[in-house]
Amino acid sequence: MSKRIDYRRAAPAGLKAMLGLETYVHGSGLEHSLIELVKMRVSQINGCAYCLDMHSKDARAAGETEQRLHVLAAWREAPFYSARERAALAWAEAVTLVSKNELPEALYEEVHAQFDDKSMVDLTLAIITINGWNRLAIGFRADVGSYQPKSAG
Repeated sequence: MSKRIDYRRAAPAGLKAMLGLETYVHGSGLEHSLIELVKMRVSQINGCAYCLDMHSKDARAAGETEQRLHVLAAWREAPFYSARERAALAWAEAVTLVSKNELPEALYEEVHAQFDDKSMVDLTLAIITINGWNRLAIGFRADVGSYQPKSAG
């Protein structure tokens, strides 16, 4: 696939706004490992190769296991995700696919049992952010495979 326009150069103020939200999410107090799992799962749903490449590398650099990354698409059947991670992944799927579901009350209650008000909003902002990045990367055909993680943490 050929790359399209460089959205970063075409709309630097828009990129700055996206990076501002990304910075907020990473400073929100949510666990880094949780954020990476959510980014990976949303990117799987959206089929974003660039973001899957990026976040699998970032997750590994931060100590995530190969097993958990490989099985993430089938997390419901796997025993090695915590109740908090399961709630976050279920919420990430539902919010990403919001046009196909009504975000049922039972799911909301399950997630709210694991996340206080602020962290639930922060989790939702993380989901919104990765959905935005996915759409930019897919829409403008970001260069898959070129990303290198800066450092763990």
